[in-house]
Amino acid sequence: MLLAALSCSEFLDIRPEGTTEAQGTDYSKSENMFLPVSAAYASLRNYAAHSFPYISVFEISSDDADKGSEATDGPNQKDIDEFKHTPATAILNEIWGGFYDIVSAANYAIEQMPLFEAAQQDATNKNYARQCAAEAKVIRAYAYFNLTRMFGRVYIANKTCTAAELAALPQATTAQLYEFIEKDLEEAIPALPPSYSKEWAGRITSYTALGIKAKVHLYQAEYDSVAACAGRIIASARYDLLPDFKTVFRAEGENSRESLFEIQSTTLGLTAGEAPYITYAYIQGPRGNQPGNMQGWGFCVPSQKLINFFAARGDNTRAAVTLLRRGTKTAEGDSISSRCSNPVYNGKVYTPSGENKWSYNGYGFNHNVRILRYADVLLMYAEALVRGSAQPAGVTMTGTDALNKVRERVGLAPVPLTTDNVLDERRAELALEEDRFFDLVRTGRAAAELAAKGFQPGKHEVFPIPSAQRQLNLNLNQNTGY
Repeated sequence: MLLAALSCSEFLDIRPEGTTEAQGTDYSKSENMFLPVSAAYASLRNYAAHSFPYISVFEISSDDADKGSEATDGPNQKDIDEFKHTPATAILNEIWGGFYDIVSAANYAIEQMPLFEAAQQDATNKNYARQCAAEAKVIRAYAYFNLTRMFGRVYIANKTCTAAELAALPQATTAQLYEFIEKDLEEAIPALPPSYSKEWAGRITSYTALGIKAKVHLYQAEYDSVAACAGRIIASARYDLLPDFKTVFRAEGENSRESLFEIQSTTLGLTAGEAPYITYAYIQGPRGNQPGNMQGWGFCVPSQKLINFFAARGDNTRAAVTLLRRGTKTAEGDSISSRCSNPVYNGKVYTPSGENKWSYNGYGFNHNVRILRYADVLLMYAEALVRGSAQPAGVTMTGTDALNKVRERVGLAPVPLTTDNVLDERRAELALEEDRFFDLVRTGRAAAELAAKGFQPGKHEVFPIPSAQRQLNLNLNQNTGY
């Protein structure tokens, strides 16, 4: 497992915390090379980027999840759940800052690598410097992809900047942002290895970059490019679905052959001091449960609409994994108390009590955040083909094969390749994995599916540019309707 145990820097800081200052770095030592890249990986774990704000904006906004927790807890989350958020909603400013922290850390790492490369005498080490720069470019591309999906138009900081420089950056168009993202990924792919040894599990590979690139093209309806990227991953035969759907979301399924990108989380078994974990799972743990190591904040709970969706399609395997119901006992022997605040919780982040040693490890602290899985790649490939892309040369799998491979894993009968079948399968397979809201937006289905929650077409496809950011950078124009 990749453990980048370095804190992220504050946005606007040029030097990531936990690294040496530029003038003190010995660029001739190859062992120093990964330090700034490690800081970029660590920035992915910051609270604003992949914890409470992330869950709120990416999932509670969808029709598959409700706010959860207690009725009066989480007013920001309630506003997002009901589409009452405004430019002043604090959590939107938090997530903006969280993803720009990632950009900042990635920029610093990218800028450091040519200095290392120039100082190395060995060709292998020079190549490793280029590889490290490529990893940071993928991290930066991923951050900008999320910023673009959330806010539509943001500024492009492609280097470390002073506060004054940041304040003067122009607001890019969505097209310019996607061009920038694609350029980072295209430059990174040939410089990255296809895999790593076990001790480096979790590092970004060329296939990670290809998978993210496929998704970037999916959001632009560039289906030939989606099929080409996803097809290369499929044809590599390096990835496959795990036989048991439940295993995908348990500790033994982390960094498995189904995983293309996960944010690593662990306490390292430490009782004190800094440990590289993230509270993504803890925030979604059952509220009011006992004992203490089996409870969390109880936010982002499955909606009744999602529960009904699983039932209507006879999707029992996925429902059993995704829905953690109160008043029941898990197969591992953990009781979910009938006194819990909500009737059902996110079962995909469930962690058995034996893994939650409260002296150093709360509920789900060791749970990696699944960002990109092979099932997603298969469904992107199927969607590209059903929307008109030709089957790429050298790829024997058809779109129908890809769709039904995902269904077969959970015991569902084959279905024909149609757009509705693919999108329904995406919803079922990726439920509560922060895809549903943006899938509805990109396919034009948000207005119909989210009307009951207060979604207004022409406005809520993107979130408002935070007021605090518009005060810092006067070039940022507000999104329509806000």
